[in-house]
Amino acid sequence: MPTQFRYAPEIRHQFPQLCSRTLLVDGINAKSDASIEIARLNAIADKRLVAASEGEFPEIQAWRRAFAAMGLKPTQYRCASEALLRRYRKEGSLPTLHPLIDLCNAASLAFAIPVAVFDTSKIMGTMTVRFARGDETYESFSGDIEHPEAGEVIFADDDGRAHARRWTNRQSGWSAVRSTTAQALVVTEALHEMGDEDTAALTSSLAAALSAIWPAAALTRMEPV
Repeated sequence: MPTQFRYAPEIRHQFPQLCSRTLLVDGINAKSDASIEIARLNAIADKRLVAASEGEFPEIQAWRRAFAAMGLKPTQYRCASEALLRRYRKEGSLPTLHPLIDLCNAASLAFAIPVAVFDTSKIMGTMTVRFARGDETYESFSGDIEHPEAGEVIFADDDGRAHARRWTNRQSGWSAVRSTTAQALVVTEALHEMGDEDTAALTSSLAAALSAIWPAAALTRMEPV
């Protein structure tokens, strides 16, 4: 498991508005039923999407500005929550993958905030959100090996493995939650004006849902440094 989750000082300096909260959940399995909690969260997303499209949400607009600041086209590289909301709005549902992933995706829909989920057994040492050097290794879901571009924001561990590319755009298949996953690190991040309050609400909502789905699981709130 990661001993620590942190942000490089350069990230904090360039994005002082960043708000982040994390949960370490130990004792999950792929057999539990998360449908009740997912339906509750989807109903929140449904209500928001009736009033406006995801591109109008302040949470999404803040990430679009950040991606533009990083030199990325916001409509080509979307943050995870925008990509999920866009797919959900068009198709009316999201694929079922794993109860934990499905729950976190539903929470991301409801709050319009990116939620990353990592299998901690695949992370070596500290997970750091930092600018890439360009020599890190990233494994896609198809198994292809890539190297992030120098200066790209990534989630990286002490072995130089990138667990996410373009910050909140694309996670790695290497540390994706699978049927064998027992412990996971959940990271929520926001850049909008109400980010602190909203990440706190999201984390509390997730913690309550996790306890309902996996009553025996241990939850630990890890403060990013």
